[in-house]
Amino acid sequence: MYSFVRKALFALDPERAHHISMDGIGAAERLGLLSLFVDPPADDPVEVMGLTLPNPVGLAAGLDKNAQAFNGLGALGFGFVEVGTVTPRPQPGNPTPRIFRLEEAEAIINRMGFNNQGVDYLVERVRRRRYGGVLGINVGKNFDTPVERAADDYCHCMEKVYPYADYITANVSSPNTKGLRDLQFGESLNSLLDALKSKQAQLARVDDRYVPLAVKIAPDMEPEEIAQVAGALRKYEIDGVIATNTTIDKSAVSELPHGQEEGGLSGRPLAERSNNVIRTLSRELEGALPIIGVGGIFDGESAVEKIRAGATAVQVYTGFIYRGPTVIREAVEAIALLRRRGGMEKDVADSQVGGESR
Repeated sequence: MYSFVRKALFALDPERAHHISMDGIGAAERLGLLSLFVDPPADDPVEVMGLTLPNPVGLAAGLDKNAQAFNGLGALGFGFVEVGTVTPRPQPGNPTPRIFRLEEAEAIINRMGFNNQGVDYLVERVRRRRYGGVLGINVGKNFDTPVERAADDYCHCMEKVYPYADYITANVSSPNTKGLRDLQFGESLNSLLDALKSKQAQLARVDDRYVPLAVKIAPDMEPEEIAQVAGALRKYEIDGVIATNTTIDKSAVSELPHGQEEGGLSGRPLAERSNNVIRTLSRELEGALPIIGVGGIFDGESAVEKIRAGATAVQVYTGFIYRGPTVIREAVEAIALLRRRGGMEKDVADSQVGGESR
């Protein structure tokens, strides 16, 4: 059925199609209609960051920025759903058009720029949640907040969402907010992680509940830079790392229509670059914290590649847009089969970040 839905949606402007999709999924859940069209996969529980996920396949942040459809998205069979990225104040994001489909490559380029209704709006949505699964909330900084004051924005959002999140992700890797990726390196990263862990400890005491903290990183780093990030994550006892966000490398799609648009590239061309980052992270982290793998998952095989590279769980985004709920079931079943066969050995052989894209 989704092939027919996709054909109709892909005839529309990408951003309009996105809003229609989110509205439709939300309405179908409220009316109790999703079960007529979706047969969720069987449970295959996995422990990540101290949380028990019904299955290891989640929805990546970015699809439901304002938590408007997460109840319905969760009912499609995801093991966990991540909403956001949300900022302290509402902001419109970058000028339109800002989403581009590259259908030949099964890819998307976006330069949304953290468009969202602000953290207070999101909190009102998640406060009334019906979704009983694991909910992550992804936080960031406003576009006009100086990088040196970014920690204030992250901590403000963290404090607002803490009572309602099952885990919180600090997004320091979007290419569409000027200066944001600088937070991944050196003293900027150390200062941010120190502030976030202090805030987490404070909120855990007040709320009498520990909410795990993850950090989402970019795929456009050299191995030595990944090693430095891994060292900081271990030093500050971050609970998890999400690898990776979109890439700014368009070489794999540069000859296609829209292939040179500004923004981050997601989809199949990101798969191997993401896998290489996961392999390097896995070597450097030595199991100190779990990796959630993202980038180019379109079927069971590509999900398993992430697990073999070193991920404990995965998230999908562009694959869900192109293939619908089918990709969830295929990924869950393939990972479950891998686990039953005892094939969880990590493929952490030496590799260079940013190898051949496919």
